[in-house]
Formats: sequence, structure tokens, C-alpha cells
Amino acid sequence: MTAEEFQNIAATIPHQPGIYKYFDKSGEILYVGKAKDLRKRVGSYFTKTFTGYKTHELVRRINHIEFMIVNSEQDAFLLENTLIKQYQPRFNINLKDDKSYPFIVIKKEPFPRVFLTRKKLNDGSEYLGPYTSVKKVRELLNFIKQTIQLRSCSLNLTENNIKKKKFKLCLEYHLGNCKGPCEGLQTTEDYDESLVQLKNLLRGNLAPVIRHFKKEMAGHAETLEFEKAEQIRSKISFLENYQSKSVVANAVKGDMDVFSLLKENNIAYVNYLMVRNGTVIQTQTSKVESKLDETEEELLVFSIVHMRATFNSDAREIIVPFRIDFPQNEILVTVPRAGDKKKLLDLSQKNVSHFIEELKNKKRINTGTAKKDKHKILEQLQADLQLKDFPGHIECFDNSNFQGSFPVSAMVCFRNGEPSKQDYRRFNIKTVKGINDFASMKETVYRRYKRLLEEEKDFPQLIVIDGGKGQLNAAREAIIELNALGKTTLVGLAKNEEEIFFSGDSIPLKLPYNSESLKLIRRIRDEVHRFGITFHRQKRSKGTFKNELEDIPGIGKNTADQLLKAFRSVKNIRKTELGELEKLVGKAKAKLVLDHFQKNK
Repeated sequence: MTAEEFQNIAATIPHQPGIYKYFDKSGEILYVGKAKDLRKRVGSYFTKTFTGYKTHELVRRINHIEFMIVNSEQDAFLLENTLIKQYQPRFNINLKDDKSYPFIVIKKEPFPRVFLTRKKLNDGSEYLGPYTSVKKVRELLNFIKQTIQLRSCSLNLTENNIKKKKFKLCLEYHLGNCKGPCEGLQTTEDYDESLVQLKNLLRGNLAPVIRHFKKEMAGHAETLEFEKAEQIRSKISFLENYQSKSVVANAVKGDMDVFSLLKENNIAYVNYLMVRNGTVIQTQTSKVESKLDETEEELLVFSIVHMRATFNSDAREIIVPFRIDFPQNEILVTVPRAGDKKKLLDLSQKNVSHFIEELKNKKRINTGTAKKDKHKILEQLQADLQLKDFPGHIECFDNSNFQGSFPVSAMVCFRNGEPSKQDYRRFNIKTVKGINDFASMKETVYRRYKRLLEEEKDFPQLIVIDGGKGQLNAAREAIIELNALGKTTLVGLAKNEEEIFFSGDSIPLKLPYNSESLKLIRRIRDEVHRFGITFHRQKRSKGTFKNELEDIPGIGKNTADQLLKAFRSVKNIRKTELGELEKLVGKAKAKLVLDHFQKNK
């Protein structure tokens, strides 16, 4: 759109606050913006002389303009942010943050469970977070388990089920981690009080939690229950120690969000610290891409709105490194010059500087220098294992099964010391009945390299079998049957000692624990484990796995589930005496189960 074409429509655009949208000829939305005065703001694109190429390109592509009037600049600000999220126009600021953050969910059910999830469902449950680190969430849940007694089982604890005495106390009760609501030993009111303490703890508000436990400890002391009082005292000590280890504890009372920004060319990096009750409980650094030469203020304001929405922040104060025009009038914007708030801002700036440095280090790792280092490691591996060829192509196999049943295998491929994910393979075991790890390994290796021979593709210089001599010999049998002996080197990696076995050698090779060769083999082994576990999870989520017990004539899904819940795995059921099975499922079904396992020994 030219300046002359704009003048023809300028009079139709009001001098009021609102948002505007630019579209190209195909109807694709190019840009969403906000304005105090729509006509002045939109007109500036056609009257200013812009220095940036991207802005010229935007104006050149504009075919038509749409706008929406709102009541205030603040409303325009909020609507702009919503539309950018919805349409993600190519010329708007792009915040590079596509992660799926974890939540802690308090499930909507009797005696609610508390656990980690990445899926936020509209099921009436309460979702706390999101959190920036799965590791930190797991640490937090472990801390909660040591402090607050909540159930971890998945039993359906309805009032009717508890009255019928359907459940029995488990080990968690005897360890002191649960108060036994399954047998009616804990009231709903008492459990709900524990959830209140949990929420306080997650918000960094430890003072009421400590007060609650001190009151409880005093009550036990008055009734001469000194052992229980001592247990509560240990929890109080644990909480106070946790508070003293907090990143920033009690530096500033109250809730606030702290933001800092560093800009390099068209990329800005924004760090966010969530401070609650004087403690930093969340931190996140995000990468923001400038599209139209936006100012640092525009980039920071955009990031603040996005991050506060992502992490559900309701803090009424934000701390920033420079003055910004923030349209939400109820939010206090502070630019500290000294004191505790300045220390928080310095901490945020230190985090964003560290983030940028880490990105640069990673970039350096992927340069030619790093490639040379990887080549040296592979040369060292060749020397350590006395390989005749340079191991530029390595493949690794691992078997796994689900609850003693349904075996699968996974293979990962590394080329020049790095994962080659397009060459990864997954195998459903087809020819082996029951659980036979050696036969499963032989089938997998045979299928893999029969395919390579048929396709006339090169063999890897090194094949790593995750397992001991039995798995290694099974893999070797497959290679012999393919007449491919001599095309590659086979080694086995013992799971516990991390010793390397060669077929036919009675004494394993033990590399120094911190050697680069062993680190690489360990990394490949860990990758095949990860890949195999992911395979299992996908199969389970799709309902691919059917319980082996369901294949027994006369045993249905409910009985099979009941057995697995009680004995944890098919392997344990195989070892169980007839009498124990009879107590659970009756004589007839118990006999069917044991007869099945006797036939399939």
C-alpha cells in the first residue's frame, strides 16, 4: 500500500484507542499493533522514513487494514497480546518459547492426589504453576512428601468404598508418609488442611506452614505423645533449613515480578524472577526476536505480559531495569537504584548474562573445534578397543519388556560421535514366545543387518550390545547366520560394572571411568535406554500393550488388573504360591493362572 492509497482511507480511521491489523493480498495477517490514537499510529507507517528494511517490506506488502476501537489504551494493550498469540503474525515480535511447562495438579477427587503433569485438562482439578524445570518440580514434590502427609496411591477413596473396607493400609502409612485415609484413619477436613499447607509451601509462604506444625507439635506434647511431637519438630527443622537455603529469602517482603533485558542485534534475552513472600520461587530466561526494529522498552513490555500470563502471575509490582510505559495502571512499576530490590534486579541481570554466555558456549561446541575434539575421542575409542576401522558409525541395541511381558527392542545410531536420529529403529519382537532376552536380541540384530545387506548399505564399524555375554553371543549368532562376520566389531556392555566384553574373550576390558571413550559409550547406552523407554510409553498410551494375563482362557481384564495391582508384575505372579492367589481371585482362577505359567516355563 502506498502513501497515496492510505490517504484515501485515512479519514475512515478514528482518533481513538484500539488495535489494527495489516493483511496482504492473500488475506494472511502480517502485523497486529495497538494505539492510543489509531489514525495517527497507522498513518505513521505511511509518512515516516523508516531506516529498517523489514518495516519497508511490511508496508510494501499491506493490502488492506482492519481496526477495532476499544475503551482505553490498557484494553488495546491486552487485546493486542491476545491476537499476537492467536495469529502469530510474521512481522510481530516473536518470543522463542515453545516449551511445554510442567504443573503440579491437585486432582479433583476424594482425598486429592498431588502429582506432576504437563497436560492441563479442563477437569475441575487445581493446577499450580507452571514451573520452568521438571527436575525442580520433582525435588519440590519430594520435599513435600517429607513434610506433608498426602496419599500417593490411585485408589478410588469414595466414602462408600472406605465404609466397605475395600482397601488396606500400605507401606506409605507405616513409613509415616500417609495418614491412612483408605481405612478411614484420616478425615476429609484434616486432609484438606494438609492441602492448604501444601499450597502455602508451593507459593513460598512457609511461615503459616511452620505455625501450623508448631501448633500441632504443642498439641501432641500436651497429650504426652512425645514421639509424634518429635516427628513434627523434625519437620519444622526441615522447613526452616529449606527456607535458609532459598535463592533469596526475605530480602523483600511481598510478591513481585523481576525482569531484566539484554539485546544483541535483533535478538533480546529477557529474564524473569518470580518472587513470592521474599523468596525467588521461579526463574526463566526467554529469547525474543525483534521484527520491526522495536525498542528495548517495547520488547520488554511484550515479554512481561507474555511471561506473567504463562506463569499465572498476579503480583501487583514489577521491577525493571529502566522506565517503561506499562498500560495496566493497577501494576506498580519500580526501577530500583539501591537496596534489596536492586539486589533482586542484579540477580536477574546476572541470570540473563549467564544464559547468553551458555548459548555462546553451545554454539562454540558445535563449531569445527568441537568436531575435531569428537574426532579425537573416536580415534581414542578405536585405540582403546583395538578396532581395525575408525568408528565413525556406531550402533547400539537394547531389549526391554513391560511388567515381565511384551518384549520390544530399540537401536540408536551415532555418526561421527553425534546421534543420527533418522537412523534410529524400533522393533516389536515377532518370533520369540515369552520372555527370552537372548533370543529377542538375536532376532533384532538379525532383522537389522539382513535389511542392510538387502539394501546394500554399509555396516557400522562398531556394534554395542547393552548386556552381558549372553546377549552378546546371541547377537554374534545373528551376524554369523548372515555370513557377515568380519564386516563389523561386536562388543557387549555389562549393565552394572560398565565392563566391555568381546565375543570369545573371558576377561572383559575395563576402561578408566572418566575416560572420553567410556563416556561416549555410556552416552550411547543412555540414549538407547531413553529411546527404548519412549517407545514403551508411546505403545502404552496407544493401548498397544495387552496384559499377558488376559490371554489366559477364563481370566478377564478386571482379574488381570487386580493381580497386577497386588503383585506389581507378571514375574512376581509367576513366583506366587497357589494359596496367595486363591485369597485374591478364588480357587478356580488361581489354578488357571498357575497352570498357564506351568505350561509356558
